[in-house]
Amino acid sequence: MKKILTELIEHRSLTKETARQVLVDLASGKFNPSQVSAFMTVYMMRSITVDELEGFRDAMLELCTPVTFDEPVMDVCGTGGDAKNTFNISTLSSFVVAAAGQPVAKHGNYGVSSLSGSSNILEYFGYKFTNDENELHRCLDRANICFMHAPLFHPAMKNVAPIRKELGVKTFFNMLGPIVNPACPKRQLVGVFSLELARQYGYLYQRTDKNFLVLHSTDGFDEVSLTSAFKCFSNIGETLIEPEKLNMLRLHLTDLKGGDTMDESAKIFINVLEGKGTLAQNQVVIANAGMALYCANQKDGIEKALTRATEALTSGNALVAFKKLLKK
Repeated sequence: MKKILTELIEHRSLTKETARQVLVDLASGKFNPSQVSAFMTVYMMRSITVDELEGFRDAMLELCTPVTFDEPVMDVCGTGGDAKNTFNISTLSSFVVAAAGQPVAKHGNYGVSSLSGSSNILEYFGYKFTNDENELHRCLDRANICFMHAPLFHPAMKNVAPIRKELGVKTFFNMLGPIVNPACPKRQLVGVFSLELARQYGYLYQRTDKNFLVLHSTDGFDEVSLTSAFKCFSNIGETLIEPEKLNMLRLHLTDLKGGDTMDESAKIFINVLEGKGTLAQNQVVIANAGMALYCANQKDGIEKALTRATEALTSGNALVAFKKLLKK
Protein backbone atom coordinates (compact mmCIF):
# COMPACT_ATOMS: atom_id res chain seq x y z
CA MET A 1 0.00 0.00 0.00
CA LYS A 2 2.88 2.38 0.71
CA LYS A 3 3.94 2.22 -2.94
CA ILE A 4 0.37 2.80 -4.14
CA LEU A 5 -0.11 5.77 -1.81
CA THR A 6 3.20 7.29 -2.90
CA GLU A 7 2.20 7.05 -6.56
CA LEU A 8 -1.19 8.61 -5.91
CA ILE A 9 0.21 11.42 -3.76
CA GLU A 10 2.67 12.19 -6.55
CA HIS A 11 -0.33 12.62 -8.88
CA ARG A 12 0.16 9.40 -10.82
CA SER A 13 -2.90 7.29 -11.59
CA LEU A 14 -3.43 3.55 -11.34
CA THR A 15 -3.94 1.24 -14.27
CA LYS A 16 -7.25 -0.57 -14.51
CA GLU A 17 -5.65 -3.85 -13.35
CA THR A 18 -3.75 -2.23 -10.46
CA ALA A 19 -6.94 -0.52 -9.28
CA ARG A 20 -8.77 -3.86 -9.42
CA GLN A 21 -6.06 -5.62 -7.43
CA VAL A 22 -5.82 -2.89 -4.78
CA LEU A 23 -9.54 -3.10 -4.10
CA VAL A 24 -9.43 -6.91 -3.95
CA ASP A 25 -6.59 -6.67 -1.41
CA LEU A 26 -8.38 -3.95 0.54
CA ALA A 27 -11.55 -6.03 0.72
CA SER A 28 -9.62 -9.07 1.94
CA GLY A 29 -8.31 -7.16 4.96
CA LYS A 30 -4.72 -6.98 3.70
CA PHE A 31 -4.37 -3.32 4.76
CA ASN A 32 -4.79 -1.74 8.19
CA PRO A 33 -7.50 0.88 8.88
CA SER A 34 -5.05 3.79 8.65
CA GLN A 35 -3.91 2.68 5.21
CA VAL A 36 -7.50 2.20 4.03
CA SER A 37 -8.46 5.63 5.35
CA ALA A 38 -5.47 7.24 3.63
CA PHE A 39 -6.33 5.51 0.37
CA MET A 40 -9.93 6.74 0.46
CA THR A 41 -8.79 10.24 1.46
CA VAL A 42 -6.58 10.55 -1.61
CA TYR A 43 -9.66 10.29 -3.82
CA MET A 44 -11.37 13.09 -1.91
CA MET A 45 -8.52 15.35 -3.00
CA ARG A 46 -7.89 14.25 -6.56
CA SER A 47 -10.02 13.10 -9.45
CA ILE A 48 -10.54 9.45 -10.20
CA THR A 49 -9.73 8.29 -13.74
CA VAL A 50 -12.02 6.16 -15.90
CA ASP A 51 -9.52 3.29 -15.77
CA GLU A 52 -9.41 3.45 -11.96
CA LEU A 53 -13.20 3.57 -11.78
CA GLU A 54 -13.47 0.60 -14.12
CA GLY A 55 -10.88 -1.37 -12.15
CA PHE A 56 -12.63 -0.71 -8.85
CA ARG A 57 -15.96 -1.68 -10.42
CA ASP A 58 -14.54 -4.94 -11.79
CA ALA A 59 -13.19 -5.87 -8.35
CA MET A 60 -16.50 -5.18 -6.63
CA LEU A 61 -18.45 -7.26 -9.17
CA GLU A 62 -15.88 -10.05 -8.97
CA LEU A 63 -16.27 -10.22 -5.20
CA CYS A 64 -20.05 -9.73 -4.97
CA THR A 65 -22.85 -12.24 -4.54
CA PRO A 66 -24.47 -12.16 -8.01
CA VAL A 67 -28.20 -12.22 -8.71
CA THR A 68 -29.81 -13.20 -12.02
CA PHE A 69 -33.23 -12.10 -13.27
CA ASP A 70 -35.00 -13.14 -16.47
CA GLU A 71 -36.82 -9.80 -16.61
CA PRO A 72 -35.15 -6.73 -18.16
CA VAL A 73 -34.60 -5.10 -14.76
CA MET A 74 -33.55 -1.49 -14.19
CA ASP A 75 -31.75 0.26 -11.35
CA VAL A 76 -32.67 3.81 -10.34
CA CYS A 77 -29.90 5.06 -8.12
CA GLY A 78 -27.82 8.07 -7.15
CA THR A 79 -24.29 8.30 -5.87
CA GLY A 80 -25.35 10.43 -2.92
CA GLY A 81 -22.75 12.76 -1.55
CA ASP A 82 -24.25 15.97 -2.92
CA ALA A 83 -24.81 17.32 0.64
CA LYS A 84 -28.23 18.72 -0.32
CA ASN A 85 -30.25 16.88 2.36
CA THR A 86 -33.17 16.15 0.03
CA PHE A 87 -35.93 13.65 0.73
CA ASN A 88 -35.63 10.13 -0.74
CA ILE A 89 -36.26 11.11 -4.36
CA SER A 90 -34.58 8.21 -6.16
CA THR A 91 -36.15 5.60 -3.86
CA LEU A 92 -39.62 7.04 -4.39
CA SER A 93 -38.94 7.22 -8.12
CA SER A 94 -38.09 3.51 -8.10
CA PHE A 95 -41.59 2.63 -6.89
CA VAL A 96 -43.14 4.89 -9.53
CA VAL A 97 -41.05 3.21 -12.23
CA ALA A 98 -42.08 -0.24 -10.99
CA ALA A 99 -45.74 0.81 -10.90
CA ALA A 100 -45.44 2.04 -14.49
CA GLY A 101 -44.48 -1.47 -15.61
CA GLN A 102 -40.68 -1.41 -15.67
CA PRO A 103 -39.18 -4.09 -13.36
CA VAL A 104 -36.74 -2.56 -10.86
CA ALA A 105 -33.83 -4.22 -9.08
CA LYS A 106 -32.75 -1.41 -6.80
CA HIS A 107 -29.32 -1.43 -5.22
CA GLY A 108 -28.97 0.72 -2.09
CA ASN A 109 -27.32 1.32 1.23
CA TYR A 110 -27.52 3.34 4.42
CA GLY A 111 -26.82 7.04 4.07
CA VAL A 112 -23.20 7.92 4.78
CA SER A 113 -23.17 11.67 4.18
CA SER A 114 -26.94 12.09 4.67
CA LEU A 115 -29.53 11.14 7.27
CA SER A 116 -31.63 8.81 5.18
CA GLY A 117 -30.38 6.52 2.44
CA SER A 118 -32.62 4.04 0.66
CA SER A 119 -31.79 1.30 3.17
CA ASN A 120 -32.59 3.60 6.09
CA ILE A 121 -36.04 4.46 4.81
CA LEU A 122 -37.04 0.91 3.85
CA GLU A 123 -35.78 -0.49 7.13
CA TYR A 124 -37.81 2.18 8.97
CA PHE A 125 -40.96 0.84 7.34
CA GLY A 126 -40.11 -2.71 8.34
CA TYR A 127 -38.55 -4.13 5.20
CA LYS A 128 -36.28 -7.08 5.98
CA PHE A 129 -33.13 -7.10 3.89
CA THR A 130 -32.27 -10.34 2.16
CA ASN A 131 -29.76 -11.73 -0.29
CA ASP A 132 -31.83 -14.85 -0.90
CA GLU A 133 -32.29 -14.96 -4.66
CA ASN A 134 -35.60 -16.82 -4.46
CA GLU A 135 -37.05 -14.18 -2.15
CA LEU A 136 -35.84 -11.41 -4.44
CA HIS A 137 -37.61 -13.13 -7.33
CA ARG A 138 -40.78 -13.32 -5.25
CA CYS A 139 -40.52 -9.59 -4.49
CA LEU A 140 -40.17 -8.84 -8.19
CA ASP A 141 -43.14 -11.09 -9.04
CA ARG A 142 -45.52 -9.46 -6.56
CA ALA A 143 -44.33 -5.82 -6.57
CA ASN A 144 -42.32 -5.47 -9.80
CA ILE A 145 -39.46 -4.24 -7.61
CA CYS A 146 -36.90 -5.82 -5.32
CA PHE A 147 -34.32 -4.19 -3.09
CA MET A 148 -30.73 -5.29 -2.64
CA HIS A 149 -29.07 -3.92 0.50
CA ALA A 150 -25.49 -3.50 -0.68
CA PRO A 151 -23.64 -4.92 2.38
CA LEU A 152 -25.42 -8.27 1.97
CA PHE A 153 -24.16 -8.57 -1.60
CA HIS A 154 -20.70 -7.11 -1.09
CA PRO A 155 -19.58 -8.91 2.09
CA ALA A 156 -15.95 -8.17 1.33
CA MET A 157 -16.66 -4.51 2.07
CA LYS A 158 -17.18 -5.18 5.77
CA ASN A 159 -13.59 -4.04 6.33
CA VAL A 160 -14.42 -0.67 4.80
CA ALA A 161 -17.86 0.06 6.25
CA PRO A 162 -16.71 1.21 9.74
CA ILE A 163 -14.12 3.54 8.23
CA ARG A 164 -16.64 5.07 5.82
CA LYS A 165 -19.02 5.63 8.73
CA GLU A 166 -16.32 7.28 10.84
CA LEU A 167 -15.28 9.56 7.99
CA GLY A 168 -18.92 10.55 7.43
CA VAL A 169 -18.24 12.13 4.01
CA LYS A 170 -18.47 10.87 0.47
CA THR A 171 -15.63 8.67 -0.72
CA PHE A 172 -14.96 6.90 -4.00
CA PHE A 173 -17.28 4.14 -2.74
CA ASN A 174 -20.14 6.58 -3.34
CA MET A 175 -18.98 6.69 -6.95
CA LEU A 176 -19.06 2.89 -7.14
CA GLY A 177 -22.51 2.20 -5.68
CA PRO A 178 -24.58 2.61 -8.85
CA ILE A 179 -22.17 0.65 -11.07
CA VAL A 180 -21.80 -2.45 -8.88
CA ASN A 181 -25.41 -3.62 -8.75
CA PRO A 182 -25.09 -7.43 -8.32
CA ALA A 183 -27.91 -7.97 -10.84
CA CYS A 184 -25.90 -6.17 -13.56
CA PRO A 185 -29.08 -4.55 -14.96
CA LYS A 186 -29.11 -3.71 -18.64
CA ARG A 187 -31.07 -0.51 -17.96
CA GLN A 188 -29.66 2.10 -15.62
CA LEU A 189 -30.63 5.58 -14.50
CA VAL A 190 -27.96 7.07 -12.27
CA GLY A 191 -27.55 10.50 -10.74
CA VAL A 192 -24.08 11.73 -9.81
CA PHE A 193 -22.79 14.55 -7.61
CA SER A 194 -20.40 16.20 -10.11
CA LEU A 195 -20.28 16.97 -13.81
CA GLU A 196 -16.82 15.44 -14.08
CA LEU A 197 -18.10 12.15 -12.65
CA ALA A 198 -21.13 12.28 -14.94
CA ARG A 199 -18.82 12.38 -17.95
CA GLN A 200 -16.70 9.54 -16.56
CA TYR A 201 -19.80 7.42 -16.00
CA GLY A 202 -20.82 8.20 -19.57
CA TYR A 203 -17.46 6.98 -20.89
CA LEU A 204 -17.65 3.87 -18.71
CA TYR A 205 -21.19 2.94 -19.72
CA GLN A 206 -20.36 3.44 -23.40
CA ARG A 207 -18.05 0.45 -23.02
CA THR A 208 -21.04 -1.71 -22.02
CA ASP A 209 -24.26 -2.88 -23.69
CA LYS A 210 -26.50 -1.03 -21.19
CA ASN A 211 -29.26 1.44 -21.91
CA PHE A 212 -28.21 4.25 -19.61
CA LEU A 213 -28.91 7.81 -18.54
CA VAL A 214 -26.44 9.63 -16.31
CA LEU A 215 -27.89 12.77 -14.72
CA HIS A 216 -26.38 15.75 -12.92
CA SER A 217 -28.14 19.00 -12.09
CA THR A 218 -25.91 21.96 -12.83
CA ASP A 219 -26.31 23.33 -9.30
CA GLY A 220 -24.87 20.16 -7.77
CA PHE A 221 -27.71 17.69 -7.20
CA ASP A 222 -27.17 14.00 -7.97
CA GLU A 223 -30.61 13.79 -9.62
CA VAL A 224 -33.07 15.88 -11.59
CA SER A 225 -33.79 18.54 -8.97
CA LEU A 226 -35.81 20.96 -11.15
CA THR A 227 -33.92 23.73 -9.32
CA SER A 228 -31.72 24.20 -12.39
CA ALA A 229 -30.98 22.70 -15.77
CA PHE A 230 -29.54 19.20 -15.73
CA LYS A 231 -27.01 17.43 -17.89
CA CYS A 232 -28.02 14.12 -19.37
CA PHE A 233 -25.53 11.62 -20.81
CA SER A 234 -26.95 8.60 -22.65
CA ASN A 235 -26.35 6.04 -25.37
CA ILE A 236 -27.34 8.65 -27.93
CA GLY A 237 -25.32 11.58 -26.69
CA GLU A 238 -25.22 14.48 -24.26
CA THR A 239 -27.79 17.19 -23.71
CA LEU A 240 -28.76 19.98 -21.32
CA ILE A 241 -32.41 20.03 -20.26
CA GLU A 242 -34.22 22.89 -18.50
CA PRO A 243 -37.13 22.16 -16.12
CA GLU A 244 -39.44 24.05 -18.46
CA LYS A 245 -38.62 21.52 -21.21
CA LEU A 246 -40.35 18.94 -19.02
CA ASN A 247 -43.33 21.30 -18.59
CA MET A 248 -42.52 21.59 -14.90
CA LEU A 249 -42.03 24.48 -12.51
CA ARG A 250 -38.54 25.54 -11.51
CA LEU A 251 -38.12 24.64 -7.84
CA HIS A 252 -36.07 25.89 -4.89
CA LEU A 253 -33.82 23.91 -2.56
CA THR A 254 -36.29 24.40 0.29
CA ASP A 255 -38.95 22.57 -1.78
CA LEU A 256 -36.82 19.40 -1.68
CA LYS A 257 -35.68 19.46 1.92
CA GLY A 258 -35.64 16.11 3.67
CA GLY A 259 -36.49 15.64 7.32
CA ASP A 260 -34.17 16.39 10.21
CA THR A 261 -35.10 13.04 11.77
CA MET A 262 -36.00 9.62 10.38
CA ASP A 263 -39.60 10.17 11.47
CA GLU A 264 -39.76 13.35 9.40
CA SER A 265 -38.10 11.71 6.39
CA ALA A 266 -40.52 8.79 6.57
CA LYS A 267 -43.49 11.16 6.81
CA ILE A 268 -42.46 12.91 3.60
CA PHE A 269 -41.89 9.55 1.90
CA ILE A 270 -45.29 8.08 2.69
CA ASN A 271 -47.09 11.38 2.05
CA VAL A 272 -45.80 11.43 -1.52
CA LEU A 273 -46.94 7.86 -2.12
CA GLU A 274 -50.35 8.50 -0.55
CA GLY A 275 -51.02 11.55 -2.71
CA LYS A 276 -50.40 14.03 0.11
CA GLY A 277 -47.09 15.34 -1.15
CA THR A 278 -46.58 18.94 -2.18
CA LEU A 279 -46.67 19.89 -5.85
CA ALA A 280 -42.89 20.32 -5.80
CA GLN A 281 -42.30 16.91 -4.18
CA ASN A 282 -44.57 15.20 -6.67
CA GLN A 283 -43.00 16.96 -9.62
CA VAL A 284 -39.42 16.05 -8.76
CA VAL A 285 -40.33 12.39 -8.20
CA ILE A 286 -42.23 12.28 -11.49
CA ALA A 287 -39.34 13.98 -13.30
CA ASN A 288 -36.81 11.38 -12.11
CA ALA A 289 -39.14 8.44 -12.67
CA GLY A 290 -40.01 9.80 -16.09
CA MET A 291 -36.35 10.03 -17.08
CA ALA A 292 -35.89 6.42 -15.90
CA LEU A 293 -38.80 5.24 -18.03
CA TYR A 294 -37.39 7.22 -20.95
CA CYS A 295 -34.05 5.47 -20.40
CA ALA A 296 -35.78 2.10 -20.61
CA ASN A 297 -37.60 2.98 -23.83
CA GLN A 298 -36.11 6.03 -25.51
CA LYS A 299 -38.01 5.60 -28.77
CA ASP A 300 -41.27 6.69 -27.10
CA GLY A 301 -39.79 10.03 -26.03
CA ILE A 302 -39.61 11.92 -22.74
CA GLU A 303 -43.15 13.31 -22.84
CA LYS A 304 -44.77 9.87 -22.94
CA ALA A 305 -42.44 8.64 -20.20
CA LEU A 306 -43.43 11.55 -17.96
CA THR A 307 -47.11 10.81 -18.60
CA ARG A 308 -46.60 7.20 -17.53
CA ALA A 309 -44.77 8.32 -14.38
CA THR A 310 -47.51 10.81 -13.50
CA GLU A 311 -50.20 8.15 -13.87
CA ALA A 312 -48.24 5.63 -11.78
CA LEU A 313 -47.93 8.07 -8.88
CA THR A 314 -51.30 9.85 -8.95
CA SER A 315 -53.27 6.61 -9.43
CA GLY A 316 -51.86 5.19 -6.21
CA ASN A 317 -50.15 2.33 -8.05
CA ALA A 318 -46.73 3.34 -6.72
CA LEU A 319 -48.14 3.07 -3.18
CA VAL A 320 -49.48 -0.40 -4.05
CA ALA A 321 -46.02 -1.46 -5.27
CA PHE A 322 -44.50 -0.18 -2.02
CA LYS A 323 -46.98 -2.09 0.12
CA LYS A 324 -46.49 -5.25 -1.93
CA LEU A 325 -42.73 -5.07 -1.44
CA LEU A 326 -43.18 -4.84 2.33
CA LYS A 327 -45.66 -7.74 2.36
CA LYS A 328 -44.22 -11.18 3.06
